[in-house]
Amino acid sequence: MQPNVKSPVHFPVNEINDWIFDLDNTIYPARSNLFIRVAVRITEFVASHFQVETDEAKIIQKDLFHRYGTTMRGLMVEENLTPDAYLHYVHDIDVSDLPYEAELDRMIGTLPGRKHIFTNGTVPHAENILNAYGIRHHFDKIFDIVGADYVPKPETVAFDHFIAKTQIDPTGAVMLEDMARNLEPAAALGMRTVWLASDHDFARHGADQDYVHFIADDLKSFLSSLTMTA
Repeated sequence: MQPNVKSPVHFPVNEINDWIFDLDNTIYPARSNLFIRVAVRITEFVASHFQVETDEAKIIQKDLFHRYGTTMRGLMVEENLTPDAYLHYVHDIDVSDLPYEAELDRMIGTLPGRKHIFTNGTVPHAENILNAYGIRHHFDKIFDIVGADYVPKPETVAFDHFIAKTQIDPTGAVMLEDMARNLEPAAALGMRTVWLASDHDFARHGADQDYVHFIADDLKSFLSSLTMTA
């Protein structure tokens, strides 16, 4: 799928000063199944916390995710969870098999302006992925769930924290995400938005809304489609 530009017709590359990337299922495509490694550990944590079997843990996990934006947020609200142990456990995945992404390294390097990661994960998790792919050096800031005071996207307050930390002008920024609903507050702030398409229902929610300005199969397909104009 080539980017489906709703408005404007051509992506205004040279009007962008700040590129804001989600991490999981965005920097790497959802079809890579890398995030499954995290999801499995979330299920394990939930199963241990509630002392239930895996199938029941998955039901609880899904319910908390849909109602609170992240499973962790739901556990904090309903179970008074202290988040540090959760975050350490679920992001403790092996990424040693991830290859250097030369093409992605080159593409991100051609983008004008600053690049940021805005993730509901953690800084260490993001750095593990970015370092494995050989692209960490491109990013000025990694803003995580801890920096957002444990409030996840798409909550507006998470975006407020991000903007306060990075000092970006939203009207000169673009946000790239696999979770369509996370783009709603970005668009409301004046950012351009790019949804990286997914077959998962939880990621597609909101994909047909006006706050999704561009659609692409994945990050590489979007970046390769950009026309650099003066």
